[in-house]
Amino acid sequence: MTGHKKILQFFLAVIVFQLVNIQIFATHNRAGEITYVQKGSYTYEITLITYTYTKAPADRPEIDIYFGDGTVATVPRVGEVYLPDDYKKNTYIVTHTYPGAGTFIILMEDPNRNEGVLNIPNSVNIRFAVKTTLQINPNLGVNSTPIMLNPPIDKAAKGQIFVHNPNAYDPDGDSLSFKITTCLGDNGQPISDYSFPAAKNELRVDPISGDFIWNYPEDLGIYNIAMEIEEWRQGVKIGSIIRDMQIEVVETDNKPPVIMALEDHCVEADSVLRFIVTAYDTNKEKVTISSTGGVYQLDSSPAYFADTTSTDTVRSEFIWQTNCSHVRKQPYLVIFKAADNNPDQVLVSYKNVNIHVVGPAPENVQLEPTNNTILVKWDASRCTEVAGYMIYRKNRRAYFTPAECELGVPEYTEYQFIDSVEGANTTQYLDNDKGEGLVQGYEYCYMIVAYYPDGAESYASKETCAELTRGVPIILKASVSTTDDVNGAIHLEWMEPLDFDSVSNPGPYRYQIYRSDDLYGSAFTDPVYANGLHTTSYIDTNYNTLEKPRIYKMGLFNYDALTDSWNIIGVPEKAASLFLTLHPRDNEIELELGENVPWENYQYVIYRKTMQAIEFDTIAYTNSNKFIDRGLTNGLTYCYKVKSIGKYGLDTIPSPLYNYSQEACAVPVDTIPSCAPELTVINNCDSLRNELIWTNPNNSCSNDVVSYNVYFTPNPETDFELITTIDDPNDTTYWHYPEKALAGCYIVTAVDSFSNESAKTNMVCADNCSYYKLPNSFSPDGNGVNDIYKPYPYQFVDKIDMKIYSRWGGLVFQTEDPDINWDGKNMLTKQLVPSGVYFYYCDVWELRLSGMEVRNLSGFIQVFSGTNSSPQNK
Repeated sequence: MTGHKKILQFFLAVIVFQLVNIQIFATHNRAGEITYVQKGSYTYEITLITYTYTKAPADRPEIDIYFGDGTVATVPRVGEVYLPDDYKKNTYIVTHTYPGAGTFIILMEDPNRNEGVLNIPNSVNIRFAVKTTLQINPNLGVNSTPIMLNPPIDKAAKGQIFVHNPNAYDPDGDSLSFKITTCLGDNGQPISDYSFPAAKNELRVDPISGDFIWNYPEDLGIYNIAMEIEEWRQGVKIGSIIRDMQIEVVETDNKPPVIMALEDHCVEADSVLRFIVTAYDTNKEKVTISSTGGVYQLDSSPAYFADTTSTDTVRSEFIWQTNCSHVRKQPYLVIFKAADNNPDQVLVSYKNVNIHVVGPAPENVQLEPTNNTILVKWDASRCTEVAGYMIYRKNRRAYFTPAECELGVPEYTEYQFIDSVEGANTTQYLDNDKGEGLVQGYEYCYMIVAYYPDGAESYASKETCAELTRGVPIILKASVSTTDDVNGAIHLEWMEPLDFDSVSNPGPYRYQIYRSDDLYGSAFTDPVYANGLHTTSYIDTNYNTLEKPRIYKMGLFNYDALTDSWNIIGVPEKAASLFLTLHPRDNEIELELGENVPWENYQYVIYRKTMQAIEFDTIAYTNSNKFIDRGLTNGLTYCYKVKSIGKYGLDTIPSPLYNYSQEACAVPVDTIPSCAPELTVINNCDSLRNELIWTNPNNSCSNDVVSYNVYFTPNPETDFELITTIDDPNDTTYWHYPEKALAGCYIVTAVDSFSNESAKTNMVCADNCSYYKLPNSFSPDGNGVNDIYKPYPYQFVDKIDMKIYSRWGGLVFQTEDPDINWDGKNMLTKQLVPSGVYFYYCDVWELRLSGMEVRNLSGFIQVFSGTNSSPQNK
């Protein structure tokens, strides 16, 4: 009796200890987050902030932080602040140096969460965890986490829309995105039975603003949510914070104050931004308006907003004297908060304002043209933070004036980015079209945009335009006049130089014409000549215009008797003949035009004739260099030529410009295969076959499928082999009897009347049936009926490992032979085992689609041997 009492006392002591232990660790953690500031190449100051329940017996003067590199530190608390509603804010700060570059998960987990969290079952026994991902990458530069300026604790009113914003401010100006996620528990992993708070209409996080919107809570109580704040730089994710937040839903008739509508702002650096913020309370109670945001944390010229309290309606002015150091790609988020002083339950409301500080536009853009280049100059930006300038060009005016917050050069202006220069004081750029030379005949317009280290762009400069200096010939025509593979001809025509200075460039003159047998001038040959300043055309003959285009480079030269040489005046112009390529297909031909000319072609006239016709007929007009002529007859020859219509950008140059391609012929033929049939494979285990059934593409995507090819492989890692061809398009079934196993993969393709075979994309695999089955009884009594224990008929079994045991656990028989063939005798005594129930284990090695696999069988065998149990048979 005394022993029983001691045991009872021991168990009571254990129970008491566990209850005390639960009280020590429970009802504690409510919210928290981890942030860091980079102090050196691999050194970071890490800050953990937790919010705990002040009435809980648990407290953490120090806490463990795991750094993600295999090390952990016990970190003392450096600050504690007692807050209303039994909250306490705890701050822990530690400096840690990492061994090198990499991605690290900074983690804190602690017993336990506070009791009664409705969306975390048994929350009092669930560990509390927060974590932050740190990426150390020297290529990304210095990085610190965003700072959350709103604490992760709040109250929501039942039946009213609740909005909370963490007010995340990134001091590095990185992009932030937000999403709701699952709260964390053991080892920083998501809590398995966590559920998001129930909402009448919706529960979501705005991924851009960070607003957590709960529309609306229906049940009173405490809830926890987690928000992941992701940090991005140049499109690359560089870190994230998982912040745990607690929300208490309360019952109240009070309504939150109303903040009147506020607009987002764009402000040019060095300007002052001012606006009034107004809030009122429908219950005529006192309202306090306050504001948080990164703009109040700036070292240089921070913004100012005075917290103000007044009855019914309150107003306060936001004032910010911006400067160039404030320019960044991401807008600044400023949050305004209005809180009433209702004695029953204080409620608050929020309004967000995004403020974009923009760099000033570059000024005083000037252009200095030659006959093939333009030197672009501008004044240095007054913002020394500028990293460089981007140069945009267009060959006509856009008359663009940026709207408020319309930064850079919008795509709709049709300006092209041509280059950039580095450095705030690099203020000129020579535009020679990357060494090719600008072509005559256009007015060239430019805009300059300053860019900053984080990718921010300024307003664009005013549009400035200029023409190239004149005095060089301008090509007007490179038109095929005769199509032939030997005696083809191309008509080249140009415009005599305007404003030509014959005093500085005395004659005699000649035009030198270089030719290359392609579109882009890969191999110019020795020139041919056209003599005289007033000569403006040349017929290039005896060329294979049927199969090849030709590009021309020509310039005006004058003769210098002193040096006995011909010298170019200006730079050569280039233009190629229009080349037509035909792509015949099923009942259609696609026309594709290759062109390389200094003017702009804005329309094409398509001509066609058949071999029986004498003249070409106009069949279409298009503004694209591709055209598809449909509804043709396969097997019939069709011939085409195209006329391009174009112009330069200046009125002083004749327009329109007409140029012809060569004549080209083709025969439409079906080269497009049918879609692949949709295949189904069924194991017929009894008949040892695979039954293939597929769809007929003639009923959906084709009209001329004539046969099917069936491919098979026993292993999806090996090549397929053609096993049969079915010549009836309406026969869409096939029975396959594999030689070794049913396991294998099939592909069925459709073949059309032009021998086009569909893609081999519809692979379907079938596995072997599990044929190996064992009977549950046999009678080795010597009567010749059912005397041997063996499996039912089987296939595809390589071997087995079977062991049969008596009811006392003694091994009576074992074999690796799939046929088993047990005669009912004990393998040691060679005597019949007694009648009774025996247990077996059997591992079966079966050939499957993935290879040889082991299947485990177990069960009972009823043996009728006609003998009774005896000790020697146990």
